[in-house]
Amino acid sequence: MAMHLTKLGHACLHITDGDASVLIDPGSWSSGFEELRGLSAILITHQHADHLDMDRIGALVEANPQAFVVADWQSVNELSGAGITARVATAGDSFDAGGLSVRVFGEHHALIHADIPIVSNVGYLVGGTVFHPGDSFTQPHIPVPVLALPTGAPWLKAGESIDFLRAVGPLVAVPI
Repeated sequence: MAMHLTKLGHACLHITDGDASVLIDPGSWSSGFEELRGLSAILITHQHADHLDMDRIGALVEANPQAFVVADWQSVNELSGAGITARVATAGDSFDAGGLSVRVFGEHHALIHADIPIVSNVGYLVGGTVFHPGDSFTQPHIPVPVLALPTGAPWLKAGESIDFLRAVGPLVAVPI
């Protein structure tokens, strides 16, 4: 089978390979994920609304009862408060999502401003192919064929994004 990657707006990616179906960051600036069925896993990088839409995540989880949710610890706390069960992801974790391997990297969101607290943020390497760092420049320090490259964010400096792209050295970069 061939892996397929679909961008559903902003930072939301849908990755399929055979029967595996993984959704990353169903946030408020994304659309189209609401209709997805048969998901294996829903992965959340961090708690900001553009990556985790608390108004729509409940219906998505309900429509995909076979899927498990994995997120950074702060997002897990928010999800739990809404009655949604999620597993905490920390750097170094690895797990299977419907036949796709997932590895977890990173710990913190990039600095937005000194007056804004830094939240937790994890990145995911899915199927050894697609790396989604969330809102961070966490480097996986392994070959990454496809990089979800932060390009549109209030914390972003274009030069840092370019440096991150060069450091990771993917074959393909998908702007998020």
